[in-house]
Amino acid sequence: MRMNNIPGGRFYRNLGFYLLFLIIVISLATSLMQREAPPQVLTYSQFLDAVQRGAVRRVVIADRNISGQMLDGTRFTTYAPEDPELIRILRNQNVEIEARPPVEPSWWTRILSSLFPTILLIVVWIFLLQQIQGGSKVTSFVKSRAKLVDPEKVRVTFDDVAGIDEVKEELKEVVDFLKNPRKFQKIGARIPRGVLLYGPPGTGKTLLAKAIAGEAGVPFFSISGSDFVEMFVGVGAARVRDLFANAKRNAPCI
Repeated sequence: MRMNNIPGGRFYRNLGFYLLFLIIVISLATSLMQREAPPQVLTYSQFLDAVQRGAVRRVVIADRNISGQMLDGTRFTTYAPEDPELIRILRNQNVEIEARPPVEPSWWTRILSSLFPTILLIVVWIFLLQQIQGGSKVTSFVKSRAKLVDPEKVRVTFDDVAGIDEVKEELKEVVDFLKNPRKFQKIGARIPRGVLLYGPPGTGKTLLAKAIAGEAGVPFFSISGSDFVEMFVGVGAARVRDLFANAKRNAPCI
């Protein structure tokens, strides 16, 4: 049964909220009232002067850190250099002395500090693996930036390329192979591994490659050489491998 269905349920729910709020306020007020003032920080000279005046009641020595209490109840702390006469001075002034060993980290703290770098590396490695499996920006950084143009959108043909008739005649055989690969495979012919188009910028190399794809009706990948250049070693090679992997998945293509 829900509290809203009980008569006076809202009253009891509000009463519980107010009681919880009151308990929190009382706890905070009690902790603030019981909080002691921070100890007064003294220089070593001020500490020795207070000891000589007989104003120091007791001291706690832990390594070179000295804390203690004055006769008026004021707490203090200071840092002591190497002073072999300190204990004698304190005893002459009847100061209560308590010596404590240096605070050493616990065993679990030492284990945690030694294993923390390894744990951090494992966590980072797992995070990177999850990102890679999820196809995040980590993997997109090394993916090829080639633009894929569908065969239906490649509307450039040899008719759009002028001034290089000899080159077009040589490339028609490549177009025939892309259109009818079985005809060449029956006679044991194989298409060249690639065609190198050489020339200054603006002479129509990319246009000619797109015309081959348009004549053969195959997809066309377009990418510039600057897309393979990165400041990180291996990124360019990874993009080349990714480009050829995409080309194989879309074969035949240009």
